[in-house]
Amino acid sequence: MTPRRRSVGSRLPNARPPPDLRLVPAAAATWAATAAGLHTAPGVGAAAGAALAVLVVVVLAIRTPRSWAAGLAVALTFAAAASLGTAARVAHRDSSPLARLAVTESSATVELTVDDDPRSVAGGFAGIPRVLITATATAVDARTGRWRVDDDIVVLADASSWSGLLPGQRLSAHGTLLPARGGDLAAAALAARGPPELIGLPPPLQRAAGSLRAGLVEAAAVLPEGPRGLLPGLVLGDTSKMDPVLVEQFRDTGLSHLVAVSGANCAIVVGAVIWLLRRVGVPKVALAVVAGLALTGFVVLVRPSPSVLRAATMGAIALIALASGRPRTAVPALAATVALLILVAPELAWSPGFALSVLATAGILAWAPRLTRGLRARRVPAGVAEALAVSIAACAATAPLIAALSSAVSLVSVPANVLAAPAVPLATVLGVLATVISPVSETAAQGLIWAAGLPTRWLVLVAEHGSQLPQASLAWPGGLAGGSLLAVLLAVVVLVAVRWPALRYLGLAMVCGLVLVGLPIRILGTGWPPPAWLFVACDVGQGDALVVNAGPQTALVIDAGPDPVVVDSCLRSLGVRRVPLLVLTHMHADHVDGLDGVLRGRSVGVIEIGPRPDDESAWPRVRAAATRAGVPIETAGVGQVRSVAGVDIEVLAPDRASSGTRSDLNNSSLVLMVSSAGLRVLCTGDIEVDAQRALTHGPVELTADVLKVAHHGSAYQDLAFLDAVDASVAVISVGADNDYGHPSPDLVAQLRGLGMRVLRTDTDGAVAIGIGAEERMWVAARARGSPADS
Repeated sequence: MTPRRRSVGSRLPNARPPPDLRLVPAAAATWAATAAGLHTAPGVGAAAGAALAVLVVVVLAIRTPRSWAAGLAVALTFAAAASLGTAARVAHRDSSPLARLAVTESSATVELTVDDDPRSVAGGFAGIPRVLITATATAVDARTGRWRVDDDIVVLADASSWSGLLPGQRLSAHGTLLPARGGDLAAAALAARGPPELIGLPPPLQRAAGSLRAGLVEAAAVLPEGPRGLLPGLVLGDTSKMDPVLVEQFRDTGLSHLVAVSGANCAIVVGAVIWLLRRVGVPKVALAVVAGLALTGFVVLVRPSPSVLRAATMGAIALIALASGRPRTAVPALAATVALLILVAPELAWSPGFALSVLATAGILAWAPRLTRGLRARRVPAGVAEALAVSIAACAATAPLIAALSSAVSLVSVPANVLAAPAVPLATVLGVLATVISPVSETAAQGLIWAAGLPTRWLVLVAEHGSQLPQASLAWPGGLAGGSLLAVLLAVVVLVAVRWPALRYLGLAMVCGLVLVGLPIRILGTGWPPPAWLFVACDVGQGDALVVNAGPQTALVIDAGPDPVVVDSCLRSLGVRRVPLLVLTHMHADHVDGLDGVLRGRSVGVIEIGPRPDDESAWPRVRAAATRAGVPIETAGVGQVRSVAGVDIEVLAPDRASSGTRSDLNNSSLVLMVSSAGLRVLCTGDIEVDAQRALTHGPVELTADVLKVAHHGSAYQDLAFLDAVDASVAVISVGADNDYGHPSPDLVAQLRGLGMRVLRTDTDGAVAIGIGAEERMWVAARARGSPADS
């Protein structure tokens, strides 16, 4: 009997329909056209848009399969609209008076409206904290005239007077207009001078949201330092109080998306509302309406900035699927919202956050259900299967872009996200409840905060321990080539797993082999730190951070560098968990701003400083950090010797603070002679000619094996002092491409002329020194690998 043929459009009874991808080409075309338009001249963009519009007419006119023609016509229509719209906006940006004034870096007074919360930026001048504010300029007043405008502008300002601004606040600011970086719609950047002049009050809704946000931060004070700063990040995306070391640990473990308001945050809040309403039998349509109102309220609470609106839109995709009763609508909803968001806000086309959010959402929609079914078929519990599927899908979808941006691939991202998954919803929901209830009852809010602190503590532990695993992330080629390479490799892996199931076990065996054999070889092959090291100059950029070995997991630290994340990374690479003595030679930011990185997660005995500094230096920040950590501060005196585990640190100078010199704070640096296992290292802080001459003519013994060159190798050095030290090795702790011309080429030549081997952290990386066979000193640079005899 001839079998009955199945019609082309029919499916097996239990077959699941394929995803609806009809709008995906339109979204991709919109994205590509907008990204190109932001980096091309307006005329070119307009011409491209016109050409695409002509193609739409051509496609509709020729005889082609209807579905193919319709899909191509829709994609070309969106691309044409994106090109023409972006060209018009770029033309408006380039013709703005702000852009013309920025070319000549003119001074101006600008009236503007704040669009988003101020964001802290690294690298403030002289250690002064700075913030970045996105705003809309409404008027500009310069020497050449006054104009009414309506343009995007970016403001760089002093954090002390600008950090408390709320979105919607109108103000006037004076400063220098600078050219914008390009790639977005900002007409100019304003380097503000002085505090803003406020005009009226922010909108009532923003004031209410600001009060609620402040209430959460205040209530979170009952938690320890790590969870205290993390909880506002989880709930509101507010990382202003988050420990920078913890921020880096979240990045290393692939958890940084948790502290940025994303579709996941919105979905958690909305999901809690949906669960509650379903329990009381609310119909689907009413359920979607109420959930939409909850989503709107959450957006207002966390600020309706472009990034938050992007996240809310991604979260709303689930509501669309819920209201329609058709989960397949999620994919076309995602594609449509991507296209519409880019048309409305073209700058999103070059936003890494937007791209990561879209890729993560797409990965979850495309792969998570299938992965969940596969895991459930292998008897994995439902909750574990869903957590694994969502983490694997999101990580796989975003891994190529993360590799392209960071030049690294996290090896702990999936397990870290799986471990974090159960804690995130609980912490977020309790945190939101605490935020809402804080104006009514501070006691109830603190109780909810205490409960939210339990899952938040767990997240801190996951990030801390995950980042401390050997090779938690691997170096990977960055840029387009690296991202494409990883995408191809992942595609091959998926193809093999789907098409040839028999090869899955071979692939699993290869992965296990790489982990069990290749990873230990990679770890042991780094050669860092070298065995029996005595002294290390960390590579912390333009600053100082010196480490003296004082036994297993123990070291003495001299200065903390400019960045807590970098100095913490150096100490972790050396295995340092205890610091009996931390010496801060003087109160310049490049020596003390990394203090939190030394204190975090380590037992610190005492902080020693030089002559009492004044409150105009970094001293208030140092004092506050030490108080938070419960570490006492003592003042060093000349002739004082501290001994720890066979290491002696003698204070040679100064006996009092310098006065009347070229740089009194630099010349007041503590000068230390470190002695360990026969090795003598002279640590000079930032002393200059006056202080060096005083030491040369004084009674102290300056002879050393190693000289830590003062002030990052500046030209202000005394040749007689350098000659008196008579060192074999000179170490210069200096940042690459710094603005000060450090180190001085003449000084480097002088040091070599005195017979010293010169090592620089900007070119050699971290420098380690020790004593080897036959009492010979060896020197190793991390960038070059293994130790070599000096």
